[in-house]
Amino acid sequence: MTPSKIFLPLEIGLLAVLALLWGSSYLFIKVALTDIPPITLIAIRVGVASLFLLAIMFWRDERFPRDGKVIGMLLIQSVFNSLGAWTVLAWGQQHVESGLASVLNSTSPVFVFLITALLTRHERMDRLRLAGACLGVAGVVLIVGPGVMTGLGQHVGGQLAVLTGAILYAGAAIYGRRFNALPATVTAAATMIWASIFLIPASLMLDRPWTLTPSTAAILATLALSVFCTAIALLIYFRLLRTLGSMGVASQSYLRAGIGVVLGSLLLGETISPLVLAGILCTLVGVAIINLPRAFWQSSKSLSPKS
Repeated sequence: MTPSKIFLPLEIGLLAVLALLWGSSYLFIKVALTDIPPITLIAIRVGVASLFLLAIMFWRDERFPRDGKVIGMLLIQSVFNSLGAWTVLAWGQQHVESGLASVLNSTSPVFVFLITALLTRHERMDRLRLAGACLGVAGVVLIVGPGVMTGLGQHVGGQLAVLTGAILYAGAAIYGRRFNALPATVTAAATMIWASIFLIPASLMLDRPWTLTPSTAAILATLALSVFCTAIALLIYFRLLRTLGSMGVASQSYLRAGIGVVLGSLLLGETISPLVLAGILCTLVGVAIINLPRAFWQSSKSLSPKS
């Protein structure tokens, strides 16, 4: 899909949906972990997602690539997207407060900018986009609460693990552009199948899942996590890689915190403080700066009154 054929409001809407799906995954994980161990939960997540995506592939009469090199590249993408990122994040979040983890994990657009500007140079990177990336991180800090930054420098190993997860997510957004010629369904299914190949045996050996007796709530949360927050989210993700690019799709990490606050206000009656409102505004402006075309900002500048 060429930039001239992109309907930007649709893509930004899908970006918000992706942020909603991945942002809500933390709630489903929390519910599921009450009865299901972490490795088994992730194994079920990728296994059910694989089956769901395979069913869509069968319905659309799509096929996996037969090129061994492409299959190996899909394994690398799986490490970036799920195997590596989820493992280090799960370990790191045991030693880091959730608020600080949210801030550290939201830095992936900054890493996309640095890797792209210094190494790959596959997209346009300029000071405006860097400003948008930094503004987004600042917005997340305001939403979560500036007080969480007092823990920075404590439990360095855990914090580095969370940052490593953000770097892996940045790598996924950059490396995933290699699969633009494949249908999003195929790419998503292949990465989940690769993850299943490693995680399901690990679950069987370590957790003996046949001995578990999960509650109905845990089962439903796991299914929602697998189908909506993983399978459907990955379909949107790989589509947005083609339309918004690496930096654009990574910017959804800024929207997650704001969406959580808005949902809490709408569903639970929680109040939004002026500081949080300022943070949401910062994230929205940051995402806009990253995703709106340069022509938009140039035209806005030309319309501004001259001093």
